[in-house]
Amino acid sequence: MAHLGKVGPIRAILFDKDGTLVDFQRTWGPAAQTVMQRLASGNRAAYDRLVAASRFVEAEQRFLPDSPLIAEPTSVYGALWATALGRPANAKFFAEIDQLLCDATTQHLAAIGDPKTLLTLLAARGYRLGMITNDAEITARAHARKLGLDKYLEFVAGYDSGFGAKPDPGPVLAFAQAVGGPPSETAVVGDTVLDLAAARAAGAIAIGVLTGPAPSAVLAPYADAIFASPAEFAAWLDSR
Repeated sequence: MAHLGKVGPIRAILFDKDGTLVDFQRTWGPAAQTVMQRLASGNRAAYDRLVAASRFVEAEQRFLPDSPLIAEPTSVYGALWATALGRPANAKFFAEIDQLLCDATTQHLAAIGDPKTLLTLLAARGYRLGMITNDAEITARAHARKLGLDKYLEFVAGYDSGFGAKPDPGPVLAFAQAVGGPPSETAVVGDTVLDLAAARAAGAIAIGVLTGPAPSAVLAPYADAIFASPAEFAAWLDSR
């Protein structure tokens, strides 16, 4: 763990989903491949264009670190997919993508560590808990249900929940309002610069975790502290 500044009192914790609680590569690699194949409808050239736009390594079912699917909302990579397929980049197409990916990622869902035990312990200590993602809200809720997290989460928001998408501070501020605490006593735990930038913009505490593709050096300018994993962060909270 690396401290990058003084961390104040924490009473609420807002988790990112993919790369923090959910193993992004193991979940999204096979899921996205299935969805891209379905959208291409047997057209290999169209499928290859989707793979290229997604920065996806087909043979390894994984995404390169600069893939737009790692942190961006559907409206960003969906526009690239629309171009690859010659389809309109509109709300109807984005909703189709969200539903296909919700089904496929929930089928392939792989957790990082044991998030149910983690959230159970944090809730028992009195922390108010939430989850935000630049994924769709339907997918966030489906993943939370499958992992057994839903009963511990007082707030779940996706890019389409009406609060904006990270790095916009809107979802963080909405969580703080939902649990009745100031943003300054809210920790946002995430594996990307977008997570930490959203925290900073909201006046919340930015906690970086190294369970995603970003190394410590990339997260450091935006983080109040960096931990190897959410579990290590929870252990640190217990020792304060």
